[in-house]
Amino acid sequence: MRALLCRQFGSPDTLTLENIPLPEPGENEVLIAVRACGVNFPDTLIIRNAYQFKPPLPFSPGGEVAGMVIATGKQVTHLSPGDRVLTLCGWGGMAEELIVDAAKVFPIPPALDFITAAGSLFTYGTSFHALKNKAALQPGETLLVLGAGGGVGMAAIELGKIMGARVIAAASSEEKLLACQSKGADYLINYSQEDLKTRLQEITGGKGVDVIYDPVGGNLAETALRSIAWKGRYLVVGFASGEIPQTKWNLILLKGCSVMGVFWGSFAEKERAANEQNLLQIMQWLIAGKLTPYIPQIYPLENAADAIQDMMDRKLIGKAVVKVGNWTAETAVVKKSDDNVHKIIPAENGKKIIQGKADVKNHIGSMLGPGEWLTVTQEMIHQFAAVTGDDQWIHTDTEKASQMLPGGKTIAHGYLIMSLVSRFLYDLITIRPVNAFVNYGINKARFISPVPVGSRIRLQATLSGAEDQPDGSVKLFLNCLIEIEGAEKPAFAGELISLLR
Repeated sequence: MRALLCRQFGSPDTLTLENIPLPEPGENEVLIAVRACGVNFPDTLIIRNAYQFKPPLPFSPGGEVAGMVIATGKQVTHLSPGDRVLTLCGWGGMAEELIVDAAKVFPIPPALDFITAAGSLFTYGTSFHALKNKAALQPGETLLVLGAGGGVGMAAIELGKIMGARVIAAASSEEKLLACQSKGADYLINYSQEDLKTRLQEITGGKGVDVIYDPVGGNLAETALRSIAWKGRYLVVGFASGEIPQTKWNLILLKGCSVMGVFWGSFAEKERAANEQNLLQIMQWLIAGKLTPYIPQIYPLENAADAIQDMMDRKLIGKAVVKVGNWTAETAVVKKSDDNVHKIIPAENGKKIIQGKADVKNHIGSMLGPGEWLTVTQEMIHQFAAVTGDDQWIHTDTEKASQMLPGGKTIAHGYLIMSLVSRFLYDLITIRPVNAFVNYGINKARFISPVPVGSRIRLQATLSGAEDQPDGSVKLFLNCLIEIEGAEKPAFAGELISLLR
């Protein structure tokens, strides 16, 4: 496999792209085919031996990886070949394949593509830990984000707005500030052209800033600290400027403020339950579209060293991701065969194409969708009621619903939403040549959220299992999730049973 290797500590131009062998995973390890790797500030430190974690040489940088499971160790039970996964591995991610402890690997929600997944958790995890667990940011408070045009800075803007704060974005260029504005920043400060202290006094009416989020350090730190409000909280996130500020302790005393260190890696290790709760909330916001990572820069593996150099030079806006391989959203590694060749599910017009019954088991764990959005109309609801004889007023009486129901809208019957699974699947998968492909049952159905008329829904599914039947047919199991656009929770989750003849 190819990997970007650090054989001697130094600058990115000392990194080399090489072909190296990879051993089999150990009993508690997972072998992952890397599809995307996030570029983060620790990558600039670890190759210079300046990071808290110090891997032995040689190693590959890259600690935030999305990909597909190829193989698992004997003791690994929660993952299988074909699973789409994300791992926060520390290093090793800028390579075609990666072996990592299974405890650090978890599935990617169907709603997230590889690029989004690899560009999300480090920045949002760091920023949410800072704002929630450290600063306890409250609605109505003022949040200043320094270095706001970077990955963690833009994540802090989005999270600050979700948490109800007034957000001031401070960055070094108009281009970066425009990106910050697109993420909802209320005020913009170009500190390469404007006096930071003066602008903060103007914006806050002399009160000062309640929370300062600082991933930059350097000469901005003292200016920002002088502008903090009484009992404000100063979050020390990193030192992207390359300079660790020398704090004047008398300022902390006079302001009655708190200065807090933010080291998400240690928090994730020492307070796992709290970190998992944070990640679950972040995932829910990502799925609902409330968080959308700004990833304008995607580098191929061949240029991964350039991505790290651009991070060091503070040229990046938002988050950068290294894409590994020539995959598209319609193809995915499913397993690794004995001849070490990756199996690929082809696609035609957005559909997954599987070549007959014999080929089905090669694709267990593959993802289907997400499909196109479908608007639930009142006509659909009426038609379903007419066919089933279920004409409860909450479904069909629009006038009464306008007075009695939240939002004044009728609610689609749960079984109507479930019945749409087969319709959605028709657009997502084709199995040929077979005599019949029949969806005939639902297992483990859960109706999670109501679907008001006018909602847009879509399907995401996983081909989760296949069983040979005595008559030569194959029983398929598909885990299905119908999501509602803009909602935190899906409408329906269940397992569809199909039959191939």
